[in-house]
Amino acid sequence: MGRINRTQLGQGALGRGECLMVDQKVVVFSSGNEEFGIPVLKVISIERAQKLNAIPQMPTFLLGMLTIRDQLIPIVDAGIILFNIPTTHTDKTKIIVTQTDSLSVGLLVDDAIEIMDIPKTQLKQISLTYQLSPYITGVASLENRLITLLDADNLFDSLEGFDMIEDHIQSHQ
Repeated sequence: MGRINRTQLGQGALGRGECLMVDQKVVVFSSGNEEFGIPVLKVISIERAQKLNAIPQMPTFLLGMLTIRDQLIPIVDAGIILFNIPTTHTDKTKIIVTQTDSLSVGLLVDDAIEIMDIPKTQLKQISLTYQLSPYITGVASLENRLITLLDADNLFDSLEGFDMIEDHIQSHQ
């Protein structure tokens, strides 16, 4: 899929609770048997999964580092973060490179499915179950599909030890 053209993306990077006010444009990906969406304005590129440079003594969700376009990117496993189950590598496995407030992070996913406009009428309030996960901003209820919307900044910030990874990368750039 490669680099995302931001001029075609529109709006979509919203904070928690704001997802119900406007239409969303998201990159839809699968992890486990579920579908998730990240606002396209947070996505830098979608890459094929490739061999990573492992780093010893790091949290289990951190698979390693990868250099993409001369930038050192930590790669984290969506399967471990969301379900505590490692992502199985297949021909469809992708890395979604996202931009957080402090650095770029690659999210290893089962597949990057599509870029989708989700009308505000299809966005639903999050239940108490979802509120326990600070990175879930809402749920899109579409015909025969349910897509959980994620806030990339909150997703990575909620990971224990992620601040150590941020410090390490910022000290080496």
